[in-house]
Amino acid sequence: MRLILVVLCLLVLPVGAHAQVRDAERAMAQTVAQERERSIALLERLVNQNSGTLNLAGVRAVGEMVEAELVPLGFAVRWVDMAETGRAGHLIATHPGPGRNVLLIGHLDTVFEADGPFQAFVREGNRAVGPGIGDDKGGVVVIIAAMRAMQAAGQLDRANVTIVLTGDEERIGAPATIARRDLIAAGQAADYALEFENLAVDDGQEFGTVARRSSSNWTLTTTGVTGHSSGVFNATLGYGAIYEMTRILDAFQRELQEPNATFNVGVIAGGTPAAIDAEGFSVTASGKTNIVAETAIARGDLRTLTRDQDERVRAGMQAIVAAHLPQTDATLEFGEGGYPPMAPTDGNRALLVRLNAVNRDLDLPLMAEFDPGRRGAADSGFVAQDVDTLGGLGVAGGGAHADGEWVDLDSLARQALRAAVLVSRLSLDDPR
Repeated sequence: MRLILVVLCLLVLPVGAHAQVRDAERAMAQTVAQERERSIALLERLVNQNSGTLNLAGVRAVGEMVEAELVPLGFAVRWVDMAETGRAGHLIATHPGPGRNVLLIGHLDTVFEADGPFQAFVREGNRAVGPGIGDDKGGVVVIIAAMRAMQAAGQLDRANVTIVLTGDEERIGAPATIARRDLIAAGQAADYALEFENLAVDDGQEFGTVARRSSSNWTLTTTGVTGHSSGVFNATLGYGAIYEMTRILDAFQRELQEPNATFNVGVIAGGTPAAIDAEGFSVTASGKTNIVAETAIARGDLRTLTRDQDERVRAGMQAIVAAHLPQTDATLEFGEGGYPPMAPTDGNRALLVRLNAVNRDLDLPLMAEFDPGRRGAADSGFVAQDVDTLGGLGVAGGGAHADGEWVDLDSLARQALRAAVLVSRLSLDDPR
């Protein structure tokens, strides 16, 4: 039975049609195939341990489970406590070697907190459902499976690998300068960075991620002179807060639209009075039709592809805000933290070329660049300014951040093999 399973798995992972595939890479493929069920069982254990970002004990528990996997492979594992940011912390594992340093990025937390109804791993043939199963526990298992394959093939001994698994990717602690301090430092020390969020798939075709847009929040507050509505638009009362808010938001969409830049409005309220809660998620307002609105508040996000674009759009937004209607005022504040962009650099594209060389040698489909406008932000944005970065190396699936999140279990082995071969070639300076 075991032999049959191995043969079937190797059919999913065709290796050997090209002379460029060396014995070590054949050994990696065999290990990944043989350990398919082991990897799925590990994924099940990780998913069944809730690790919503605010479940600090749960995040630490998942970190301990990952540590138990990495220490036997020769990694030195440490836990970086993040109590000062209100989060559990991060797992950092290092495997020094003579090779070039390859940074592997993932995260331990999910969007599903402990009090939610969606909590369990359920397998349905080659598909499995569970909270955070793809984002990003599947990616974590891909990393572990790849490292096990490298060890079995004798490649890990010489490789230089750093793994950073953050505990607050879904809801970064504050201040972000502390929350991402260790990840940024790891990126500055690395020669290459690989991020293991979900694989991009469209209509059955798999893509490489060479770019991701940023994600940051903004709050717009407008004020006006309140009074009886019969005086609206006159020199005494002017236009009121809601007309000022409307002018600004309309100008944003008319004047600032450009490729890969978006500025969504998520919540808005106006009246006399109007307010927003400390978390910035809930707004309240009251008023009457015969009263000119005193205050209006809107909150939204900004997504851009490059740092230059981010600065340009922010400056344009501020310029629009500053051109007030009579008897009104407005302030636009950008929140601290957020995710910087992972711009589509030549270095990132060169990494995709290296990945496609792996694909060719393993008889796997070649991968084109995925549209960054269709990807969310990720921790890779924090290192991409300092090191060539490739993202989306985790499992294939769908429904992320929603009940019913699922993964294609066959993709776990496929991605683990891709990662094992790519990390080996990058660290050991194999030019292929």
